[in-house]
Amino acid sequence: MVETDILVKRFLRYVSFDTQSDEENDTVCPSTPGQLVFARALADELRQIGMQEVTLDDNGYVMATLPANGATGPVVGFISHVDTSPEASGKDVRPLLVRDYDGKDILLNEDRKIVFSTAMFPEVLQYVGQDILFTRGRTLLGADDKAGVTAIVSAMEYLLRHEEIPHGKVRVAFTPDEEVGRGAALFDVEKFGARFAYTVDGGELGGLEYENFNAANPVVVFHGRNVHTGSAKGKMKNALSLAAEWQQLLPAGEKPEYTEGREGFFHVYKMNGNVERCTLHMLVRDHDRCRFGERKALLQHMADFFNRKYGAGTVELALRDVYYNMLEKIEDGHQDVVKLAQSAMNAVGVTPRVEPIRGGTDGAQLSFRGLPCPNLFTGGANFHGIYEYLPVPSLVKACETIVEIVKQAPSLP
Repeated sequence: MVETDILVKRFLRYVSFDTQSDEENDTVCPSTPGQLVFARALADELRQIGMQEVTLDDNGYVMATLPANGATGPVVGFISHVDTSPEASGKDVRPLLVRDYDGKDILLNEDRKIVFSTAMFPEVLQYVGQDILFTRGRTLLGADDKAGVTAIVSAMEYLLRHEEIPHGKVRVAFTPDEEVGRGAALFDVEKFGARFAYTVDGGELGGLEYENFNAANPVVVFHGRNVHTGSAKGKMKNALSLAAEWQQLLPAGEKPEYTEGREGFFHVYKMNGNVERCTLHMLVRDHDRCRFGERKALLQHMADFFNRKYGAGTVELALRDVYYNMLEKIEDGHQDVVKLAQSAMNAVGVTPRVEPIRGGTDGAQLSFRGLPCPNLFTGGANFHGIYEYLPVPSLVKACETIVEIVKQAPSLP
């Protein structure tokens, strides 16, 4: 149905834009200029393919309309984000297209001897015989979420070219800064005007997600006292040592590398500083809202303990909630949105896999703002790093699923 070559060319064009977001820059939106460059190009493309009511605001949010065509029903929306993760470089992305993958290890980068190992990533073996896009070992691929952007734009283009397919009104949106937890912050739900939507921001084939972590991103600042090492005894207070002690006090088995499914965690992912001052960035995640609160309370107890042990003002803890588990909103009268996605997947030959997200999407925040918003697969895997990959047939199925949802949406009340 959807032409594979069109999808691949579009994806390769999109990943050529450097759109990494910057969590340190929280004063402007988007947090990096490259996102706005891509957003402008995307808005122009949407106009060129025939989308209506195309808008791009100063914060980098793109919205557009596919007008109804011979059918009535609820307005359905599709949302993806334009930014890529700051955890690996997104500059000069040059994907490696492996045709008819044979199931063997892939040499991604000869100079650095970087190998994509099937022993490390055995999940890739389910795609033997397919064309797969890999990285070249220096950057991420950008399937998170330019695969989602590709699938949405390609689905809209297909529907515009096939006017014989009746459908209701469709709205699409592309957001900045999702990877740093601010993608939905300035999203205008009223302007978007959909009764429900789907973020196209998931992983491997068949993924359908409407249960995600409750999330907080604490920042911990340790204040030390620097004294010349020759006379430091009894006087120096090393902020780096304090940060290391903090890390050791966290529950040993409750870290990402030891957890799965609905198990929550504490994660220290960045630390910088010196003897005088050290800043530590964390993630706190749990699917259960009560346990989520208990995790944050533990961090506050730790901060109080440090300030008693080492003196008032030694530790500053800033707790910031980022998003909550959308399950409580989807279960509250919106299961029809999930069933529609399942029906669409089945219609295009994809078996739905309903699993909790060990992460979050813009849809989590939007669901709490009145826009029910489950998450659909894009086909990609190993996001945020140099071992990211995207099986091309999975991307095709993501596009076909969107088209089918649009076709079936008028059946909903």
